[in-house]
Amino acid sequence: MPIKIPEGLPAHEILERENIFVMNDFRAEHQDIRPLKIAVLNLMPTKITTETQLIRLLSNSSLQIEFTLLQTATHRSKHTPAEHMEAFYKNFDDIKDENFDGLIITGAPVENLDFHDVTYWDELCEIMEWSKKHVFSTLHICWAAQAGLYYHYGVKKHSLDKKMFGVFKHYALRPNHPIVRGFDEYFYAPHSRHTGISEEEISRVSEIELIARSDMAGPYIIAAKDSRMLFVTGHSEYDYDTLSKEYFRDVDKGLDIEIPYNYFPDDNPSKRPPNLWRGHANLMFSNWLNYFVYQNTPYNLEDLSRS
Repeated sequence: MPIKIPEGLPAHEILERENIFVMNDFRAEHQDIRPLKIAVLNLMPTKITTETQLIRLLSNSSLQIEFTLLQTATHRSKHTPAEHMEAFYKNFDDIKDENFDGLIITGAPVENLDFHDVTYWDELCEIMEWSKKHVFSTLHICWAAQAGLYYHYGVKKHSLDKKMFGVFKHYALRPNHPIVRGFDEYFYAPHSRHTGISEEEISRVSEIELIARSDMAGPYIIAAKDSRMLFVTGHSEYDYDTLSKEYFRDVDKGLDIEIPYNYFPDDNPSKRPPNLWRGHANLMFSNWLNYFVYQNTPYNLEDLSRS
């Protein structure tokens, strides 16, 4: 089934070449079906890349989706053309009176900063508070997972001795939980971060539970017990070459960066890295849409603000 995205979004042409069904407003409006309203607060600097990655994953289901891109008003992107942001992104003030079936908050390259030192922290807190009444299920990714756990439950992040950088093996602690339904006993996911959260802190909060972890990368999927919020500490949405681009970027800057763990064949950066996490990524996003959004969200979204 298709995903409805704005006319002219660069992801449209890319995904059509991959035989992924996307549609424009006219075709979507002439179907007798209510699409799921999914908003994405895109905090990543490479916004067009992140849009495409997320749309690719969200389109891999039988559900029709209406896609809304959000930006922070208190921080302007330096890496994405202003024309693109003006054409395809909305500010929080533009949509704060609306309701959404789902919200995705992406990672951001600010994990070395204290939360309160992030320029858009107050705005992000306003959005996270708004989501409790206006969004049925919110998926937080990487830094946003740390930010959401801190804002909603007081779980603190901590600095790592070195960057968690590579592709790590994970397993489910709660294999019957809907978000990991159908997962292999072991699965892989990329991580790229300088901070982490401890299982001990998670265990102190009765409203959340640890669903999946890695022996090397630590907690991976944390879920609110009411299923309204999910927190994923890695980047399953990454393309096969995203980590390599990060690696060569830092090498070109002369930074002290290790080769990503379990990524390049034979640890040789000249070799093409295989994508070991594509199946897991598609299944996780499909599970989120199906079990946490579609099967539970009210048909009338106005009911959200009254719940």
